[in-house]
Amino acid sequence: MADGLIWDERYECIHRAELQQLQLERLQATVNRAARNVAFYAKQFEERAIYPEDIQSLEDIQRLPFTEKQDLRDSYPYGMFAVPLREVVRLHQSSGTTGRPTVVGYTANDLRHWTDLVARNLTAGGVTKDDVVQIFFGYGVFTGGFGFHHGAEAIGASVIPVSHGDTRRQVEVMRDYRTTVIIGTPYYALRIAATAEEMDVDPHSLSLRIGLFGAEVWDESVRQQIEDKLLIKAFDVYGLSEIGGPGVSYECEARAGLHIAEDQYLVEVIDPDSGNVLPPGEEGELVFTTLNKEAMPLLRYRSGDISRLNLEPCPCGRTLARMSRITQHTDDRLIVRGTNIFPDQVQQVLAEIPGISDQFQLVLDRSSAVEHLEAHVEVAADSTPDSMGDLITTEQHIEERLQDLLGMTVAVKLVQPGSLDLSEGPTRIIEAAPER
Repeated sequence: MADGLIWDERYECIHRAELQQLQLERLQATVNRAARNVAFYAKQFEERAIYPEDIQSLEDIQRLPFTEKQDLRDSYPYGMFAVPLREVVRLHQSSGTTGRPTVVGYTANDLRHWTDLVARNLTAGGVTKDDVVQIFFGYGVFTGGFGFHHGAEAIGASVIPVSHGDTRRQVEVMRDYRTTVIIGTPYYALRIAATAEEMDVDPHSLSLRIGLFGAEVWDESVRQQIEDKLLIKAFDVYGLSEIGGPGVSYECEARAGLHIAEDQYLVEVIDPDSGNVLPPGEEGELVFTTLNKEAMPLLRYRSGDISRLNLEPCPCGRTLARMSRITQHTDDRLIVRGTNIFPDQVQQVLAEIPGISDQFQLVLDRSSAVEHLEAHVEVAADSTPDSMGDLITTEQHIEERLQDLLGMTVAVKLVQPGSLDLSEGPTRIIEAAPER
């Protein structure tokens, strides 16, 4: 471990030529492992007449087909594992936005690597062994809670595994336990800030100084709100359950992009429509290949996340590539009666409406011949509608704006603040399966 704000100088500050050689060696080993032990990849290689020894350079990875989320769902639960189940010591699954969850397995070595990556993440944000870390990510099969928990313990910090739920209790713990670091989703952090205000808890009386937030698309305006309301410095973090969980990339003190753990992941950016690889600096879909995973190696996994890469060294001293903040998810899309609908479009409309929050879920019911889509939207915590008529008027106004933007009817239902469970990330879409 390095002193200061870098956990592992050997890899975080590695020379790019040395990194590329390391990546190639690990890529070749991963391709061999996947082709030999994973039926899905063995079939892909056979059908395309591809052989592991064809991978002689990093560019040769483009000869391999992509792995899609549906491939993981079709292999549910253990079809993508490269080791016997007796060697898998942990199971998680993706939270996802739609469809069947994807199962992820870890060997003991996988867990050690994951813990190390999260320790890098925390250290880059300024977390030390002197901190008290409160985690409000879920502690179930979602990777966020356990991932950050073990990383924080590895650097010697005190961990409070509060998990999600009971926002007033979150505030009480922050105050009573003198929490210095909070970790979770950004919009839940704003909910905590609003609850603290309702409880007359002055943020100046708290010990908070740092927040690490992810699992949702958020921008600089949300960061500024969190920092202003909780008096902390907020950092963006990025993880992907399918390739390992949190720790894939993270912001440092410079907050000039998220450093990717390139010794563990080979990352590409592609045009989401053509699949062609794009050069650094161009925006496209992130594609990841795991380089050290034993239980579940993935080759060219399409993340559905839109970003761009920057290969220039960072002022912090790290040489790892940086990715820009995620702007949208390509798989956050519903096709309803032939119309493409993105949650970001709904969020755009809600931002224009006073008295409501930006917390919402789209609920699609395909059980009848005519698909029915509802938007469940939380009323703002500080909103005080004068009557039921005001709520109905607001619902009608949102429906009209959505009709104008989307060209179709979306029923709107206003719900109480805090009633939607968004604690485990971007579960913006709830889709009811058709009856059979």
